[in-house]
Amino acid sequence: MVALSDFVFGWGEVVSTLKKPLLVIAGPTASGKTALAIALCKALNGEVVSADSMQVYEGIPVATACPTMEEREGVVHHMLSCVPLSASYSVAQYARQAQNVIEDIHARGKLPVLCGGTGLYIAALTDNVRYEEQDDERAKEIRERLRKEHAAEGDEAMWERLRTIDPALAAKLHVHDRGRVLRGLEVFELSGVTMSELQRRQKSEPSMYDVTMIVLDFRDREKLYDRIDRRVTVMLQNGLLEETAAVVRLNSPTADQAIGCKELRPYFNGECTLYEALACMRRRSRQYAKRQLSWFRRISTATTLYVDDYETPQELVQAALEIAQ
Repeated sequence: MVALSDFVFGWGEVVSTLKKPLLVIAGPTASGKTALAIALCKALNGEVVSADSMQVYEGIPVATACPTMEEREGVVHHMLSCVPLSASYSVAQYARQAQNVIEDIHARGKLPVLCGGTGLYIAALTDNVRYEEQDDERAKEIRERLRKEHAAEGDEAMWERLRTIDPALAAKLHVHDRGRVLRGLEVFELSGVTMSELQRRQKSEPSMYDVTMIVLDFRDREKLYDRIDRRVTVMLQNGLLEETAAVVRLNSPTADQAIGCKELRPYFNGECTLYEALACMRRRSRQYAKRQLSWFRRISTATTLYVDDYETPQELVQAALEIAQ
């Protein structure tokens, strides 16, 4: 493997035909991925490339825990708040744009550090999984019809529909993961082939990068859950209610995919108390973290660091540096 330090700092000759390095920091929500990625960027002359399917959207920085300028500590971040809430956005679009960003970072002699918890986005780059873009009128018609059917039938009915045609994909998705459930149905209607089969076919080409992946985990799951609970409290302090109220008025299907926005909508509609909405938000955040951990644990080439093994953040950073260098 090409040493990251060799590429970043120019120590030794790196043949141009060799794959260029990509450092990946993955893991569940609230595990500390962003802070670790920033520390590694400062040590290795890197820039962060976000791999979060919701942080890519404008207008919901609090609900998506998008790092503030202060939290970024001067480290350049890419693929954040760059897509309007009114726009549809696919993993194929993300992969194309992120690849361009990574190429530019390499061209400037820096290290791209891919950071996020969206497994599909990460796989599109690290495994070279290719997704076909479907932006024609037929795709838009199908997408709009599925959204209307979802509004009429609900999460469980649409998930059950997916399970009948693509059980492998449905097994990976939570019943309330509306965006990916509808995407799976859309792909099948468009192509006549399930998303699972397309993904199997699309993994035929090797990765274009020399990937080093670090996954954050916790030996004591309750410690992760405590972090999630504290994050919800911080979100409230940072204006989650005000942000969500504005988004609810937009009636954006995209925003409703973000944990926080969809749980608070019933509160703004007078259907539940704030306490009940926040309890639902915490519960679904924990469920989402479980799904993320299940996804990343299947990646045999990743190195897992258990956050609660380290007494200080500095010790965690040092352990990550020993893997990355």
